[in-house]
Amino acid sequence: MATDKYQSPFCERYASREMQYIFSADKKFKTWRKLWIALAESEMELGLPITQEQVDELKAHAEDINYEVAEERERLVRHDVMSHVYAYGQQCPGAKGIIHLGATSCYVGDNTDVIVMTEALRLIRVKLLNVIHRLSEFAMQYKDLPTLAFTHFQPAQPTTVGKRATLWLQDLLFDLDDVEYILSQQKLLGSKGTTGTQASFLELFEGDHEKIKRLDQMIADKMGFPSCYPVSGQTYSRKMDSRVLNVLGGIAQSAHKFSNDIRLLQHMKEIEEPFEKNQIGSSAMAYKRNPMRSERIASLSRYVISDMLNPAITAATQWFERTLDDSANKRVSVPEAFLAVDGILDLYLNVVDGLVVYDKVIAQRLKKELPFMATENIMMDAVKAGGDRQELHERIRTHSMEAGRMVKVEGKENDLLERIAADPAFGMTMEQLQAIMEPKNFVGRAPEQTEEFIVEIVQPRLEADRDLLGRTAAINV
Repeated sequence: MATDKYQSPFCERYASREMQYIFSADKKFKTWRKLWIALAESEMELGLPITQEQVDELKAHAEDINYEVAEERERLVRHDVMSHVYAYGQQCPGAKGIIHLGATSCYVGDNTDVIVMTEALRLIRVKLLNVIHRLSEFAMQYKDLPTLAFTHFQPAQPTTVGKRATLWLQDLLFDLDDVEYILSQQKLLGSKGTTGTQASFLELFEGDHEKIKRLDQMIADKMGFPSCYPVSGQTYSRKMDSRVLNVLGGIAQSAHKFSNDIRLLQHMKEIEEPFEKNQIGSSAMAYKRNPMRSERIASLSRYVISDMLNPAITAATQWFERTLDDSANKRVSVPEAFLAVDGILDLYLNVVDGLVVYDKVIAQRLKKELPFMATENIMMDAVKAGGDRQELHERIRTHSMEAGRMVKVEGKENDLLERIAADPAFGMTMEQLQAIMEPKNFVGRAPEQTEEFIVEIVQPRLEADRDLLGRTAAINV
């Protein structure tokens, strides 16, 4: 590792090798060559004076890029595309005169950006599916385990651990919908020329509009895309980058919400993220088990959410058919958003894979709060036994206030049930009251909702991609 210059933490700590390769220079420049081959081959097939031998020569050197020649040339001409055209031509002397024929720099630059983002989105989709799969298993495992639910982070009616997990799951399904929609919309820029008018190609093909239209489609076919955008300036609309990062930002929002909940649950000692045998939680407090994975999810998610603004502002500020103030920004903002979300999903999967549920702590906390929540049930049973509803309501209100005071002011246990059992107006024994306290009586349809959601909604989404499931994820540091 180089220690005398800045190294991106996305590569050193967060993103997978798979995602790093998608945004690597090697992937970029090999894609440029594939695009030049697709252009030359399509032009040949449409009748331009390009030979099969020239195309074959280009194909023979599609992978063995002579980087040192390109780098030396770029220092001289200050133009990355023309430097690589030159370097490719050095390897393919018979074809160098037809490389990049009729095209402008955005032919390779923008089409490559689309290809790379599409591949990156496909990897994100795979990782999303795996998080959804593992989280759905967790939800089913704990669909019946009652737990205290919160509104405003104040105790509310109980739910189940599994039902709470379906809330995280539903957010991820929204994200999966968005990823799949954007993937279905991805198109290449094609070969549009300097201002998007294809004037140079009209000259090459001697005014044959049909051949130019076919050229775009042939390039799309060769590169594995359904079509090209029908209109553009020199570049594809920068709205496309913004749409893609909006999807990544949505995943970050979902992951951040999950990580917050896990951090709060770990604080309450109800559920913990994985903690390794030799992991150190604090340099000063040896007993600490900090939720560092969830905190890292939150940290990276916050970065992605703020990064969404970059392509939005870039799209809003483009001038006419193109300006170059997009280049430096998107060169950073788009790859780093993908690298961050890649890391986020690996962390998410790692956390879900190793979640530890402390059911006795969950039961203890619920038991302390349940008497307050059971007061309506208690009151109804007492009314059925002949009590006066209005009198009982006032008595139970008074008992609840006093029991709450004992808990919060005196620091004592909740004695609401004892107070009610001792009040002859209710005519109920402690045994009768304890029977009402069964937690499963207060979770409503949470178990049924969880099972229905997983079986009817989640599992059918996963079934078609069963061969993509089963991934695990380790964290780097």
